[in-house]
Amino acid sequence: MSTNTFILLVSILALMMIALVIMLVYQRKLIREINQVAKEAEQSKNLIIAEQRRNQQLKQEMTNNIAHELKTPVSGIRGYLEILLGEKPVSDDKRRYFLDRCYQQTLRLSSLINDVSLINKLEEADDLFPLTTLNLYDIAQEAIRDLEENISTQNDTIINHLPTDSVIQGNTELVYAIFRNLIENAISYAGERVTITVETYKEAPDAYYIHFFDTGCGVDNKYLDRIFDRFLRIEEGRSRKSGGTGLGLSIVKHAVLFHQGTIYCRNRNEGGLEYFLSLSKENTLKK
Repeated sequence: MSTNTFILLVSILALMMIALVIMLVYQRKLIREINQVAKEAEQSKNLIIAEQRRNQQLKQEMTNNIAHELKTPVSGIRGYLEILLGEKPVSDDKRRYFLDRCYQQTLRLSSLINDVSLINKLEEADDLFPLTTLNLYDIAQEAIRDLEENISTQNDTIINHLPTDSVIQGNTELVYAIFRNLIENAISYAGERVTITVETYKEAPDAYYIHFFDTGCGVDNKYLDRIFDRFLRIEEGRSRKSGGTGLGLSIVKHAVLFHQGTIYCRNRNEGGLEYFLSLSKENTLKK
């Protein structure tokens, strides 16, 4: 065998060894990548399963809560009607009282059904909410007018300091729900003779930043992280006393998210509760 032939064979053998090493290294790398992909896929699968279970749990909790909330007014209506339809005579004053209580309970049932329907639409079919050009000041003022009797009963004062030219592309029903539910919550829980204020603390080219606050009693800090949860009971029984459904602040959060905004809540140093929220001037996700 000539020297050149030997050198050629050695070179080929060396190249083959190098190629083999490269293949082994690449194979190990490929196996690691495959294992990593499989691990990530398994994690994603577990996350999907966990999310599905969480959603199922939330739906079950909401179903149970709705059933619980329906039970009280339905039982009340049934009890009053049984008295009215019973054999014992009922005075005109008591008859009127029982009928009035029945009517109040039907109002509560109607509110609960409407609130549940609104949340379901927001979560599962938000395309059913059309966008239009609307004025934040005017809608807040409309909510104030609609709640004027409640405000007067509590001897509260409400101030609308939103700019009169604060215009956005949004859904009128949902923006109204934001202001109405925030005002109703303050009226029901802040106490009597409080001042409720809604104002903008910043205007950006793409959004309005709104400050809503009251001078009332605030809430225990342990509830703040859950204040937008459905059917949250900060004080047992007070929602029934005030006629609330326990869904108002959850609707507020969903409506803010629909308008590509954010919202958070905290107790004021001066006393009372305050919300900081933003509403996009133009909803780009809906286009």
